[in-house]
Amino acid sequence: MDQIQESLKLLTEKLEGWLHSLVVMLPNILIAAVVLGLGYLATGYVRKWVNRLVNRFSSHRAVNGLVTNILTALFMIGVLILVLSILNLSEVVTTVVAGAGVAGLAIGLALQDPIMNLFSGVMMSTKAAFRIGDLIETNDYFGTITDISLRSTILITPQGEEVLIPNKDIYKNPLKNFTVSQKRRVDLSCGVSYGDDLKQVREVAIKAIEQGVKYDDGKPVELFYDEFGDSSINFKLRFWLKGPNLKDYLDARSEAMIALKNAFDEHDIMIPFPIRTLDFGIRGGEKLNEVLELEMSAKSNGQEN
Repeated sequence: MDQIQESLKLLTEKLEGWLHSLVVMLPNILIAAVVLGLGYLATGYVRKWVNRLVNRFSSHRAVNGLVTNILTALFMIGVLILVLSILNLSEVVTTVVAGAGVAGLAIGLALQDPIMNLFSGVMMSTKAAFRIGDLIETNDYFGTITDISLRSTILITPQGEEVLIPNKDIYKNPLKNFTVSQKRRVDLSCGVSYGDDLKQVREVAIKAIEQGVKYDDGKPVELFYDEFGDSSINFKLRFWLKGPNLKDYLDARSEAMIALKNAFDEHDIMIPFPIRTLDFGIRGGEKLNEVLELEMSAKSNGQEN
């Protein structure tokens, strides 16, 4: 009986202590409730304001939504920390922050690649290095961009293959964009025989491109001789196109080859086949007839033996 009374006494004292603490903390609780309510109401305005601000610097919807959510979440966390501080729960704040740090480190190590892809996607969107519809070459893949997400970029190759490339691979490797400049140069390699007049070859080749190919006439057609080959003198023929479209590029290159071949045939300019000459009469060598005589003599001696 005495034990029951003692227990009831302890319980009563405990409840009285809690009630006293509640009465003492009542102003703090009211202030914390007001701060929490105002913070909840302000969250919507903060989200709208942040969204407008982010849209001024980026046109990527996915990135804008991500940044808006992160900043809004940080605002809400700040409000919660302020509420806990008003309630004199600083130890709880410290524990929560420490726990969040440890959890963030563990999650970061476990999701290293996805986080890197996400970060790369955000950085690429701010740089605006390419957009959907651009023709690019990266990571040994060539094609048109069909989709850009925060984790990966999707290309369609000229062969119709769909290629998904992680954003981190695109971000850390070189990238060629054939669309951003809205122009593209066609380089055509060819060669003529050593017996042709090189000045005439230049005039005929340039005229053939100017009359037979749709090119950007704001830039001149250029021809440069670059090497003495085994059977030809080789040159590079260059001209520009106004659009980066792949089909237009391939059509222009094909039409240039046709125009160049027809013009050379018309002016009797020869594009030689690869030729190899064997000369056994050079200094230090043996003449062909002497080599054959030695071989015939060796066969005759072998038959006699």
